[in-house]
Amino acid sequence: MTPASDHASGPGPTHKDAAVPPALTEVNNLVHAYLSRHPGDLTRLRGLLSLLDEEAVDPTSRSTLPGHITCSAAVIDQDLRVLHVRHNASNLVLAPGGHIEPSDRTLLAAVLREVCEETGIGPGALCLIPQFLDMPVDIDVHDIDARPDKSEPAHRHYDVRFAFYLASGRSPAIAVQDDEVSGAEWRPLAEVSSPTLRAKLLNADLDGRPEPVNASALIHDGAGRYLFHLRDNFEHIWEPGAFALLGGGKEPQDLSLKATLLRELSEEVPGLHLSDLVPFAVEEATSVEGLRVPIQVFAGRWTGDPDTLPLHEGVLLRWFAPQMLHRLRLSPSTADLVYRHAAQSGLPRPAIVNATVPNVIGVHLYLEDDQGRVLLGLRHPDSPYAAGAWHFLAGHCERESAIQCLVREARAEAGLVIDPADVTHVHTVHLCEAPEAEPRMQVVFRVRSWTGTPLLLEKDKCLAWQWWRPQHLPEPIVPYTRHVIEQILAGQSYSETGW
Repeated sequence: MTPASDHASGPGPTHKDAAVPPALTEVNNLVHAYLSRHPGDLTRLRGLLSLLDEEAVDPTSRSTLPGHITCSAAVIDQDLRVLHVRHNASNLVLAPGGHIEPSDRTLLAAVLREVCEETGIGPGALCLIPQFLDMPVDIDVHDIDARPDKSEPAHRHYDVRFAFYLASGRSPAIAVQDDEVSGAEWRPLAEVSSPTLRAKLLNADLDGRPEPVNASALIHDGAGRYLFHLRDNFEHIWEPGAFALLGGGKEPQDLSLKATLLRELSEEVPGLHLSDLVPFAVEEATSVEGLRVPIQVFAGRWTGDPDTLPLHEGVLLRWFAPQMLHRLRLSPSTADLVYRHAAQSGLPRPAIVNATVPNVIGVHLYLEDDQGRVLLGLRHPDSPYAAGAWHFLAGHCERESAIQCLVREARAEAGLVIDPADVTHVHTVHLCEAPEAEPRMQVVFRVRSWTGTPLLLEKDKCLAWQWWRPQHLPEPIVPYTRHVIEQILAGQSYSETGW
């Protein structure tokens, strides 16, 4: 998948092996994009524009005087409250933020680092807001008193503000950075400390609910082949040098995610016209800066020769059948999309050849109450996997240990706080649900002590949490969920199914 256009927040690693401050062109573009939305702020920001005109000056360096750029963040939860912290230096209650470091590749990367350092909220807990995307929501100007203890004279800050939703909607635990901030609080929009930020948030028609701001195309020819895009092998783009789906991030002028996808296709591959373009699934990826990126995937049919198309981004386009995907460098989630679409569409698929194939790692929570009942969740009817069926609290293991994944998923999905010391392995099932599907290692952990009562924190994925006796499980239930529970009751720690 392509969660965003490369110049915005496309997934991939953030490289910080060299101290390269944000490019002046990028900063200029952000400021002028902001002023195009808020022309009334032009007079207030003339000092910033003058600073940006000084080509020999780094406007993001705290040594640039008499003024320089800083960043802060409006982190918004599902109750439309904005996170504030008390800054020790000024004793003011403000949105988290601070100075840009030389290692910050972009202003967006800088503000995400500041939020994580000051509050403990990592980029993976945040996502972009459709009304603002990766553009500033506000730019404020304020004077800073002299700091003799740091040999800093009085100067001016041009504070570039970005806005984010909590990806799970719920307010996470806050771990403040004691040497810079003390205490944290969530304020309603009408009580945001900055008047300029408050006004813009109140006028933005926010609802606090994360939604996709990116679109990708799952293109098939109706005969079992899928179109893949080989991306440029450049740093700072999502998955450089990998095969991916065409698509990108929403722009302010896009009226819908379908319009986003059509615009992206016209920019990347003019002449590629799809028929029967319909929503297929909503997937998640991680941006270059580490943000969580929900993606609306559309499926569409095309039967042409990709070599005849002009390609304005990337290296090439090629058709591949599902059984060839294990030979390509592509994300497991992209391969899984193809396998699911092929299975649901009944498209012809040759048998998979024997080869080395990566296995997806799934992590599952086996939780029993004091009556011996097992916790299961009822999956949303629109879920791309096991819609309307009962299943464990579960998730895919990312760049983390399996137990770290379990602790993260339990908190994000149900608000359960688990100490890793209380986690024990109880069963692993090696699963292959269909001939063309990715094989999976489904690892199940038992937790005997936890804090909290199961909450519905991701209502787009789960409709209910309920305790069930292992001998009387509900229907419909994910087949391997029933299988695992039966194996646990039988005292078995490993099994295989679907092979």
